[in-house]
Amino acid sequence: MVSTLLAHDLLWGMTPAQLPADAPAWVIESISAGQPVVVRRAMTAPDQIAVGVRGRLREQRYATSMAITAISRRLRPEELCHVETAQELPALRALAQLRPMLDACGWVWGVSGSAGFELASGFAALHERSDLDLILRTPQPLSRLQAQELLTLLGTAECLVDMQLQTPNGAVALREWAGPSHRVLLKNAQVACLVTDPWNPQEQAA
Repeated sequence: MVSTLLAHDLLWGMTPAQLPADAPAWVIESISAGQPVVVRRAMTAPDQIAVGVRGRLREQRYATSMAITAISRRLRPEELCHVETAQELPALRALAQLRPMLDACGWVWGVSGSAGFELASGFAALHERSDLDLILRTPQPLSRLQAQELLTLLGTAECLVDMQLQTPNGAVALREWAGPSHRVLLKNAQVACLVTDPWNPQEQAA
């Protein structure tokens, strides 16, 4: 399974016993409540996966790792696109508004961040001022013009929408790729670096 786990995947199966001895009390509380953890980009031992634990507060984010064998369930961001909810919050209304337009584009997209966490787990993570975080699977290059058109589409939503392009070499912010900068920040498990082409990152500079 380790080769199929990707950043932003949500995983269940972690227990307080798997946490480091110095883990904060809120981390133990979150895991004890049955919350999933989110896969993050970082290097780990072959039998581990880097994950993050969310707390109730925005600043409560804890980085750790989880044994691959402990995973009991996984949900990917693209599995959350059409999850229905009765919650009336700006980020969720924005998702409902954008859903048909993103579906019509033909790309594989998904919901991450607080909205994805809440839709997947049922645990409250959103508030009135929450952004909507989305991902777009882009195994093939997305032109800067396409990025600009997509950014314009996202700009019609009633809250701020942040989208990450998931390339074979790592992630880049749609807002950056649609912008005027010659180089953009590409992030993967090994490094974060400035590149001119996220799909061909050999031409990179620190």
